[in-house]
Amino acid sequence: MNLLEKAVNTYLNAVRTLCPNVSHTALNYLKSGLRVVELQPKHFFIHANVIQQEIGFVFQGLIRAFYIDNQGNEITVNFVQENRYATHYTAFITRTPGKYYFQCIEPTILVNLSYDHIQTGYDKFPDIERYGRLIAEEVLKFQQKRIESFLFDTAEQRYLDFIKENPDLFNRVSLSHLSSFLGMERQTLTRIRQKLAKG
Repeated sequence: MNLLEKAVNTYLNAVRTLCPNVSHTALNYLKSGLRVVELQPKHFFIHANVIQQEIGFVFQGLIRAFYIDNQGNEITVNFVQENRYATHYTAFITRTPGKYYFQCIEPTILVNLSYDHIQTGYDKFPDIERYGRLIAEEVLKFQQKRIESFLFDTAEQRYLDFIKENPDLFNRVSLSHLSSFLGMERQTLTRIRQKLAKG
C-alpha cells in the first residue's frame, strides 16, 4: 500500500470511527471526491480573507492556525495534528471568507474534500449528513472549551491542560507559538515551566 492509499484509508477509518454505521455506498461516495496533497513547512493550506474551498484531514504533519492582530502580531488559535480537521468550519459552511491562516509547521499530507462534494453527499446520504453534524459538534466543543479556559483557568492550568491533552505535540511547536496559543507572554510560559520543573 502506497502513502496515498494509506492517507485515504486513514481518512475513511476516521469517518467510520465517528459514524460506525456509515454505509459502504456513502463511504465510496466520499472516497470518490478525495484529493490528497503534500505541503511543505511554511506553506499555507488556507489564507485569511479567502473562501475555503476544501476541508482538510491531516494524515501526517502539523498545521498552525493563526490570525494577525491590529499590531501585526500573529496570534495562534489552534494546532492541527494527525487525524484532525484543518478548517475554519463556520466560515467553510457559510461560504464566507475566514479570518484565520492555516500554515504548515511540518511537511504535511492532507486528505481534502470539497465543499460541493460534501453538500451533494448531504443530499444523497443521511450517513454523510450525520458525519457533517458530528464534525460540527467536535469543532463547537473545542471552541467552547477554549473560551472557558480563558474565562475560568489560570495561565498555569491552561498550560497543564495542553500538556495533558497533547503529550506528543509539545516538542513539535515553538515556545512562541505555544505561549501565543495559551494567551500569555513567552516569559510567563518560561516561568511556569521552570516552576513545574522544580516541582
